[in-house]
Formats: sequence, C-alpha cells, structure tokens
Amino acid sequence: MGANEGKRAINRVVVVGGGTAGWMTAAGLASMLGQTGLEITLVESEAIGVVGVGEATLPHIKNFNDTIGVNEAEFMAATSATFKLGIEFVNWGRKGDSYIHPFGEFGLPNAGVAFHQYWRKFAGRPGVGALDEYSLPVIASRMGKFQPPSEDPRSVMSTYRYAYQFDALQYAPFMRTHAEARGVTRMEGKVVDVTLEPESGRVSALTMDDGRVVEGDLFVDCTGFFGLLIEKTLSAGYDDWSEWLPADRAVAVPCESDGPLLPYTRATAHEAGWSWRIPLQHRTGNGHVYSSQFLSDDAACDTLLDGLEGERLADPRFLRFVTGKRRKLWSRNVVAIGLSGGFLEPLESTSIYLIQEGITKLLELFPANQDCDVEVAEYNRWMDLQFERVRDFLILHYHATERDDSDFWNHMRTMNVPDSLAERLELFTAHGHVSAYDHGLFLVPSWVAVLIGQRVLPSSFDARVSGQADAEVLRHLAGLKGHMEKAAGSMEDHAAYLTRNNMMRAAA
Repeated sequence: MGANEGKRAINRVVVVGGGTAGWMTAAGLASMLGQTGLEITLVESEAIGVVGVGEATLPHIKNFNDTIGVNEAEFMAATSATFKLGIEFVNWGRKGDSYIHPFGEFGLPNAGVAFHQYWRKFAGRPGVGALDEYSLPVIASRMGKFQPPSEDPRSVMSTYRYAYQFDALQYAPFMRTHAEARGVTRMEGKVVDVTLEPESGRVSALTMDDGRVVEGDLFVDCTGFFGLLIEKTLSAGYDDWSEWLPADRAVAVPCESDGPLLPYTRATAHEAGWSWRIPLQHRTGNGHVYSSQFLSDDAACDTLLDGLEGERLADPRFLRFVTGKRRKLWSRNVVAIGLSGGFLEPLESTSIYLIQEGITKLLELFPANQDCDVEVAEYNRWMDLQFERVRDFLILHYHATERDDSDFWNHMRTMNVPDSLAERLELFTAHGHVSAYDHGLFLVPSWVAVLIGQRVLPSSFDARVSGQADAEVLRHLAGLKGHMEKAAGSMEDHAAYLTRNNMMRAAA
C-alpha cells in the first residue's frame, strides 16, 4: 500500500468569508493549484459587511499579483490605485519631526559596510545633510515623482521598489473576478452550523441558512475578527499583545482630495495614537488609530475630522480590535487568513502582506491529505515568526520617541518591550548594526529608517569606516547626494504618470 493510500485526500477547499482575505486566498489557490483539479468554493454573505480599512500596501503585493497573473494596468484602473514609494512619519520622534521610511536602500554599500555607517561618522558636518537625502525613493516622494525602477543593477534607479495605494472595497471584487475566471465557485449565504468529525474533531461540513450543506477537506477561515471556524468552532486561542500595542480602536472616513497626488502614505502621530492619509485616484482615505485607555471615541473622531484636507464623503466608521494573533493559525483542517488569524494595526501597511504570506506559505506546504501534522507545525512556526517580527517593528515606532506631552507617549516611551526588540535596540545604539533576519518582512534599511528618523543615533560606527580617508568619503557622499537628486528630478510627476498610463489603457 502506498504512503497516501487509505488517507483522505484534499480535493475540496472551502474558503469561508469574502473580502480582501477571502478573495485573495481563492485567487491564489485557483491560480496556482487550479490545474490540479482542486475544487475551490468561497462562501460569503452580502449581508455581512467587510472592514475595508486597509488601502496601503508593501512592495510584496506586486510579486503576489504578478505570480497569480494579475495585469498591473487593469488592477490599478479597477481599484483607483496610485503608486507608493514609502511611508511618511510625522511627529513620531518629536512634534514637528518628519521622515520617510522608503521602499529602498540608503546610498550604496562600500567594501561590505552599510552606507548608514559612513553617514553616521560624518553626520552633522557641513554639506553632509540628513540620511534620507541619500535615498532615491525619499527624494522622489518629496518631489511627488514616480517612475518604475530600472532592471539594471548598476543604475541608481534600481535601488528602490514600489507598492500600491488602492481602494480595498474595489480590490475584493477585482480579485473575485480573477478567481472566478479560474474556476472558483462562489456561494451566497450565511453559515449557521459547523459539523465536526466525531473522532478527529476536523471540520467536515458547513450548513447554510437556506439548508444547503457545503462539504470540504480543508477550510480557510476568512471571517474576520469573528473567527467563525478557527475560534468559535475550534477554540484556537489568542495571544493578546495589547500590553505593547495598546491601540484598540480606529475611526475611518474618506474625503475629497485637495492637493498633489503624492506617491506615499502619511502616518501622523497624535495625543494617543496616529492618523493615516492614503491618496487614491478618486479620493483620499483617512483614519485615526488610538487607544481607548487614553482617548475617548468622540475626541478621536474630532481629531480625524479636523485634519481632513477636503470635504468628507461618508460618515465616520468605528472599528474595535485587540492586537495579537491566534495561538494556532492552522488548527486541524482549518487555516485562518486575514483578520481571523490576527491583527497588527496598519502602521506599516502589513495587513495585506500577512494575508499574502499566509496564502503563499499554504501553497508551499499544501498537503496531499489530511494527515499533515508536519505541514501544520511548519506553517504555524513560520507565521508566528512573521507576526512577531512585524509586532516588534511596530512597537519600535512607539517606543523610540522623545515625546513626553501625554500620558500615552510617556507610557509607550518607558514601557518594557519584548526581549527580541530590546536586543536589537542595544546592538544598534552601540555600533549602528542591525542584525539581519534570515526570514522576516522588514530588512536592515527599514530599521535604519525608523531608528535614525526617530533620533536614535548609534554612539559609535563600524570600525571599517575609518579605514578610508575622510576626504575621500566626504567627496563620495557629496557626489552620491547630487546623483540621487538629479536622478529623482528626472522622474515623471506621479499624477502625470498615472494620467498618461490611464490614457494608454483607454486607448488600448
């Protein structure tokens, strides 16, 4: 008898819940495994609303879209998308401060030494300038410019990547069209009962509100915070991280755009949280993330509405959450993807990244049958690591501050942080080194951007920097800064680039 004989094969996948997570999952499975004969059904109810808050992404989404065959021009037209070169952080280190976390490098490494080490030695000298003056995506963002990166690794135009800012409420229908074209079956209705196998405790079927029964071998829970299968049915448990990330509320509202169409998202720190500004082709998305321990809902809403750049287009919507993750994102034959698996506030636009990482890892480990304890263990180990490393990076923004103007900031500045973050901070403040992850979302330039952007300067620098003559290094810095500025200036205006490409789409 073969190794898989007598074991229940996984031939039917049922995705429970639509929205961004559900339709991304269905599209990913159908695009990569549809040719194997896998049956994919998505169950959703139009009566259940979607959160639709997250509209900003990281560059990884381009890889995901490309992998499953999404045409960029069609996607951008369908979702009113704009390009994104980074995230601007205002008032985080101190009130009045501003820096951009770019999707790219700072300068160029020299003799195997990170560029920021050279900058650190000469910071403050005449003409050296700020670190972000050596980042092409930062300079282009400040100029409102955009151009796709060069594929020539010798060009400074290859030192950055880009993401998208789009309407999440339009993205899910776009992905639905993509998924259904590849064989996904959609079933309208609400799940009223879940049947478990008596011996294994696995989910075997769902009963719909009209009496239909949907059977499956593997179920993907995309039911949002409710966690219908992963929590309400299987009681996977939840790791609450609010001791480090106490923001537990958000209020969101769209408004009319007024001003240039900028190629970056803005996160502005306030008394007890922060607000986002996301420029889309047809409007601007706005929201305020805050801690209810330190700020009332009315005050949070007033702060958001007072900061709108144009007339609001809808009533404010409130959202409640507890930052953290399920203890098991894959339990028995249920995989939780999206908000059902966990929530880390949208400070660094990681929500959709964590969705696609969950999908990608599921595809990589997709089991032949339900006897898949090895795959389940590896999936949970991997996703735990992803969530924890994003968590630490988000905590960094709050903790690395000099602000002492409110109880919230005093708490965040002085609180104990996870050991994994404390160790990284100690290493950086000593010598400017950021220990690189073998696996993890945010690479060294991202940590450098936030740390130096929020005034955390190393007390020393890499000793190898002193092996080169000061005059030579200063000459290199000046030349590089001028080259960066010239390259960014040659790029096209972001709004003009979008308009020209929209015209090309219309002509096509």
